[in-house]
Amino acid sequence: MSLVDTFQDLVAQVPDLVQPLIVAAAGAVPFIEGEGAAVIGIIGGIHPAIAAAAGIIGNFVCVTVLVLLTARTRSAVVTRTRTRRLVAAGGGDVAEVPSPEVGDERGSARRAKFQRAFERYGVPGVSLLGPLLLPTQFTATMLAGAGVKTARILFWQGLAIVAWTTLLTFVVGGAMYVVH
Repeated sequence: MSLVDTFQDLVAQVPDLVQPLIVAAAGAVPFIEGEGAAVIGIIGGIHPAIAAAAGIIGNFVCVTVLVLLTARTRSAVVTRTRTRRLVAAGGGDVAEVPSPEVGDERGSARRAKFQRAFERYGVPGVSLLGPLLLPTQFTATMLAGAGVKTARILFWQGLAIVAWTTLLTFVVGGAMYVVH
């Protein structure tokens, strides 16, 4: 049984008031995201507007947490590295700064794909077109790791989440209307 099937079954089994919470939880999962969560909710019998709102909220909350954590981590690492360089320049005893680890081939390929897109399209393009290639959680985390300002990331990622979820909600909601 796939994760999507699990969420669909769960939506069908819980009371109506809890269903949007399940859809929001599904929205926080990479590769399901807001648009997939909205589809799960619509197929599970939730009104399309409620399913879309829950999927958007779940996806955006997850992205926000990841961006804030990544930005803080990056800031701590950059500050620590700068401090070590300053101490080293002053002649004090400093442990060697480890070089960044090289990830597996799949991770390197994703980073390379992200880097090419980032250089070509910038933050707006990567955010709006990113869901075609990578989950918003990955894209947002990479942007934060690259040093892009948190507010800018959250604005463009939020816009992308709303746009893609709304688009898929209209498509699936319209298809469900035609079928029934």
